[in-house]
Amino acid sequence: MSSASELPTHVQERLLRLQQLQRNLQAVLTQKQQVELELTENDQALSELGTLMDNAVIYKSIGSLLVKAEKTKVETELKERKDLLDTRVKVLAKQEERFRSQLSQLQTKLKRDLGPVASGPQSP
Repeated sequence: MSSASELPTHVQERLLRLQQLQRNLQAVLTQKQQVELELTENDQALSELGTLMDNAVIYKSIGSLLVKAEKTKVETELKERKDLLDTRVKVLAKQEERFRSQLSQLQTKLKRDLGPVASGPQSP
């Protein structure tokens, strides 16, 4: 089997680019998962607030403190946060799609580049 140093320079560069794209994709997927989790928690909080009467006593977390807050103000803050999180998920989904497309194209090029090496003469 040939070592990486025996591969043509352009193939080595493509392999490095492939690894970088894979790392970038993994980072985007991790961020997207975290944002989706926060979005789910936000939705649950909004849903729970919707079941309460307007004069209900509400506390919100600020760091390690719980502070009394008005229901309408908390709902407004949660809705604004939801909009922000929705936008962030869309941006991350577009980044994910772009990275997956780039990975696919690069993998196709690498298969073409390595095709003759893989099907070349084999030593006994």
